[in-house]
Amino acid sequence: MKNNYFKRLFSDSEFYKILFTIALPIVIQNFIASSLNMVDTVMIGRVGESEIAAVGIANQLFFFFTILIMGFYSGASIFISQFWGNKDEVNIKRMLGLSLSIGIVISLIFTFLAIVIPETIIRIFNKDANAVKLGSDYLRIVGISYIFTAVTLGFSSALRSTRKTVLPMLVSMIALLINASLNYVLIFGKFGAPEMGVKGAALATLIARIVETIVLIIYVYIGKGTLAASFKEMLNLDKAFIVKSFKTILPVVFNEICWGLGAVVYSIAYGRIGTQAIASVQITSTISNLYMVLVFGIANAAAVMVGNLIGAGEEEKGKGYAYRLSALGAITGIFIAIVIAVTAKSMLNIFKVSDTVRHDSLMILYITAVIMIMRVLNIILIVGVLRGGGDARFSLKLEAFTMWAIGVPLSFIGAIFLKLPVYWVVALLTTEEIVKCFFSVKRLISNKWINRVIHDI
Repeated sequence: MKNNYFKRLFSDSEFYKILFTIALPIVIQNFIASSLNMVDTVMIGRVGESEIAAVGIANQLFFFFTILIMGFYSGASIFISQFWGNKDEVNIKRMLGLSLSIGIVISLIFTFLAIVIPETIIRIFNKDANAVKLGSDYLRIVGISYIFTAVTLGFSSALRSTRKTVLPMLVSMIALLINASLNYVLIFGKFGAPEMGVKGAALATLIARIVETIVLIIYVYIGKGTLAASFKEMLNLDKAFIVKSFKTILPVVFNEICWGLGAVVYSIAYGRIGTQAIASVQITSTISNLYMVLVFGIANAAAVMVGNLIGAGEEEKGKGYAYRLSALGAITGIFIAIVIAVTAKSMLNIFKVSDTVRHDSLMILYITAVIMIMRVLNIILIVGVLRGGGDARFSLKLEAFTMWAIGVPLSFIGAIFLKLPVYWVVALLTTEEIVKCFFSVKRLISNKWINRVIHDI
């Protein structure tokens, strides 16, 4: 019986072929991004701890911006995946137009905030005058890149939903290599360029985002595929289409906002502990994100694979894929946990930080390793399987409850009332992942997550 169970999970060659085709380019793209983000952090870290903290704080606005627009794009991708399974190219173009329109409007709002009130935004997280100055300098420049990010992410999300994952990978690779190269030149003043510090990092990001957007759009329209839509095709929207779409998209958006705001609140709690605590969290997040690229690759592939099957009316096959993806997630979580625990000390050696930051970072990495299997399962189920199946409302309820009823209160209790070291606050927050994992697995087993959202569009 047990052998038959494992055979069903791991012997489906078609499943792994599709997973490999979709996930590998996403994994490579995310790995490059995380690697170069780590290079960014290391480069800024060579300037000083205040610079690491300032850039980390400033990027909280970008983080919330991407969370918000990716909420709309992820919600739209549920439809695009199912439309793709149903071979409905007309509605794919309409959904692309709807999501891009919203993303661009949001980007303009965030750009305005970054340019006009950067000091106010930085002070939410940290009162240190130097951090406020450095973070504001960074934010005023990097904020201009938000509109380019919105366009790039919109097309990339739609391409992935139609199983076109190689193009976003290649374009991202080009842009991120430009970003890393310009960081080196502009932060430290190499090859005759002025030594700009955090301003140089921001300018490098802006230039890279512009290049990324231009190259991606050129490739999409030269290829003349499904997404090479005219403005007329993308904006062929009516009230009925928008209302029906938003019934599924808005829960995903609120889910992302809920999660994003919670993460921002966590940063506020860490900021109350001190600048060194923020630096430790920034460093460990950069390191752990290197290992999470595989997880998000699988999760994104899961959303596409499950969504395509549900859209095509192959529900039983979709269920089988969901269970295989969950099992694969558990194995991946164990593997990542072992790697993080074994390499934690050596990874921290590349950062030029104080002994306190190094010690706290090491403790956070060990805690991250302990909870990793549950974190991986949560990502694959919520971001991948449940969304692909159209179960956006349950995901919202689960994320909202675990973060705001468990995670956020514990973060402030630990940081402000108990005045715990930052790594003990991080340990408290693992409770959120444990509870979330229990309910997400329970939802998977119930099969209530299957919802063909395109049936009345």
